[in-house]
Amino acid sequence: MAYFSKHYHDPGTEPGTLVAKSETREPPSFHLIDYTEDHLEEVRLVNAADCRDYVIRETRTWIQVNGQVDPETLRNLGELFDLHDLALEDVLNTGQRPKLELYDDRLFLIAAMPFYSGEDLEIVQISLFIGKNYLLCLCPLDEDPFEPVRQRMRLPNNRRFLSRDIDYLLYALLDLVIDSGFPVLEQFGYQLEDLETDLLEHPSQRTLAQIHGLKRELLVLRRVLWPQRELLTSLMRAEDPLIHANTQVYFRDCHDHSVQIIELLESFREMTTSMLDIYLSSISQRTNETMRVLTIIATVFIPLTFVVGVYGMNFENPGSPWAMPELRWYFGYPMVWGIMIAITTGLIWFFKRRGWL
Repeated sequence: MAYFSKHYHDPGTEPGTLVAKSETREPPSFHLIDYTEDHLEEVRLVNAADCRDYVIRETRTWIQVNGQVDPETLRNLGELFDLHDLALEDVLNTGQRPKLELYDDRLFLIAAMPFYSGEDLEIVQISLFIGKNYLLCLCPLDEDPFEPVRQRMRLPNNRRFLSRDIDYLLYALLDLVIDSGFPVLEQFGYQLEDLETDLLEHPSQRTLAQIHGLKRELLVLRRVLWPQRELLTSLMRAEDPLIHANTQVYFRDCHDHSVQIIELLESFREMTTSMLDIYLSSISQRTNETMRVLTIIATVFIPLTFVVGVYGMNFENPGSPWAMPELRWYFGYPMVWGIMIAITTGLIWFFKRRGWL
């Protein structure tokens, strides 16, 4: 996952400019749910214009747009819902910081939803526009992540959901986005457990690379999820007619989940820092063990080198009183070997007694 993943226009571009950075592979899909307390209608639409007939009704409408949205589709949505150009620009240039903004009588929210795509951590931007009787949600994923919310809405006699205003639907979507962080952190926990085992048993360069990669992902995740807590704080304390007091209680629950995720995230970051210290300590200990063994071997061979060095001088002169008499002894050679063996045995016994072996 890249450190910097925000899309942006060239410096000096006019605010509100909608220019795609890459070609859209497939047109986005439109999934609309129109509901009241006693009725729920669910349809698939082809384009933004098909939403018009539903928006003008006195019902509540949820328009879900999945896939990469092209500038033309964004302009059509902007004209239909009277959306601000700067908000549409933020939708197109993904990677924005989670935030809450008020444009006239509409709210614009950006949330970040983390998930694992195979073994890679991905963070997708969820853009939401909230009006008096509609919620427009844009998600760049081809697969819709909000199907569990629809299943709750489809339950028979689900008046608790259908009887509430559009801000409760906003809570349900944000609750799913926030709670998606728990499976991601659970996966981080499994990785940390495996790394701890490798770190204590056989630390290697591969272990170090994994620790650095994990720390990097946690850093990027923290940078994205930390402002999301501020977003929920703003919703809890919002004095806006679109956010009712009885719904702010549910936003408070979302905020609690966000705090839990941040706390777990901080704990994991501290663990990765500690693991780096443990890795360096383990490598240092292994180096010390190796140096201790080599030092013992060198210490054992120093006196042996001295002995063979002395008897290797071969000063053999029968007429000199300073000659080496051992060179002519019958058992001179075995005697030297016995001395060296005794020295070696004595040094090893001494090292063991001191606890150096």
